[in-house]
Amino acid sequence: MKTQDFKYRKLISGKGLVRSAVIEKESDILILAEKALTEPAHEILKKVRKELEAYIEKSPKFAKTFKPYTPSMLAPKIVRLMSWAARKANVGPMAAVAGAIAESVGKKLVKYSKEVIVENGGDIFVKITRPRHIGVYAGKSPFSEKIAIEISPQDTPLGVCTSAGTVGHSISFGTADAVLVTAKSCALADAAATAIGNVVKDEDTIEEGLNVAKKIKGLHGVLIIKNDKMGAWGTLKIVSI
Repeated sequence: MKTQDFKYRKLISGKGLVRSAVIEKESDILILAEKALTEPAHEILKKVRKELEAYIEKSPKFAKTFKPYTPSMLAPKIVRLMSWAARKANVGPMAAVAGAIAESVGKKLVKYSKEVIVENGGDIFVKITRPRHIGVYAGKSPFSEKIAIEISPQDTPLGVCTSAGTVGHSISFGTADAVLVTAKSCALADAAATAIGNVVKDEDTIEEGLNVAKKIKGLHGVLIIKNDKMGAWGTLKIVSI
């Protein structure tokens, strides 16, 4: 996704934080922290991507399958993280790639800043010390840019990931305007958002999406938007903006 496509980046509450942008090949990452973290973030991102790319070169099936994949115990950490998340959500490992990268970078950056928000293509790693709002971008839905979820510091680190069948370039077999998932693991939230979004074809299948969510262990909350209809499950504080 190109940088100009990231309209939703303005919906992340970052008052008092410094913004940094890091680009490495297909990864276009926004970091909000107590200070600029461009240099360490870029080094971490390059290392993570190098490990992932090297593994895919040796095991191309990892990047192509839409089903859970079992790597060896010697596989890089990000490969094992993606595979674990995908297995829990019953999708292919690449469904967790953006969330896994955000999580991998975010966890390394917390040693530089007490507050760290890492956004990667709509998938967000959050570690905060004060309540923050993350707005919901849902394409042409009337809910788009009108509501947000409030994140409390005690719930972080937290993954907040969004999948959509009508927005962006990620693969989805559904047509939801937005499927937002929160979980301790950003990789799991990403994989789950894909799995849930795959079954949402219209307003009448929102409940089907929520039923898929209930079967994935480890999720905190789920929000599904399709046109002018919305469904939610779990622990989410939804506020207007």
